[in-house]
Amino acid sequence: MDSELIASLSTVSYDNTFGFLGFYIVKPEYRNKGYGIKIWNEALKHLPTQNIGLDDVVAQQENYKKSGFKLAYRNIRYEGKGINNKNKSADIIMLSTIPFEQLLSYDNQIFPVTRPSFLKSWIKQPENLAIGLINNKQLVGYGMVRKCRTGYKVAPLFADNMDIARILFNQMLSFVGEGAPIFLDVPELNKEAISLVNEYQMKPMFETARMYTKKPPNTPLQKVYGVTSFELG
Repeated sequence: MDSELIASLSTVSYDNTFGFLGFYIVKPEYRNKGYGIKIWNEALKHLPTQNIGLDDVVAQQENYKKSGFKLAYRNIRYEGKGINNKNKSADIIMLSTIPFEQLLSYDNQIFPVTRPSFLKSWIKQPENLAIGLINNKQLVGYGMVRKCRTGYKVAPLFADNMDIARILFNQMLSFVGEGAPIFLDVPELNKEAISLVNEYQMKPMFETARMYTKKPPNTPLQKVYGVTSFELG
């Protein structure tokens, strides 16, 4: 509007079956004027066949239902503090030291569709720690923590069980340093993940409603201890 950016929205097409919608923002002074729905309708044209996912603020859930989105579950953002712990499990490896195909194969077990281009770039972000855990030469969990404008964000944290998730998460807490703010987005349906954040005395600070236009993907949420992104899925 007169060279000022007043609204944004992104749609990511992972393939012709799955897409994700995010970054839907309209400046407060321009809301309820029809600008948001204009970019909404235009963005949805880019995902004509896909099952579309999004994470919305709970207050907007009814509006998304009008566009065909259905509630699947809640994601909850937790905030905690880094720790001072120099001990490292011998089974932890840097993701950069294993074949990318091994990482992709594990990620394919959890994310609804394969995402090699995304994953290659995601784990190479600056000021991050990208680690995995090997058992019997097999990858049984991985995660990444990166520096943000405020504190650090764990995203994702995938693991076969809570013990593996704890080992990886503990290493991430050590990486950020004692007292540093750290954030983790947890699917509420994963009760072990909720137990993990409670174990570290993390506090809930924000929640979203995960919604889809079609049937929710067959995602093994018991392995999702930390969501990759509210904006990208």
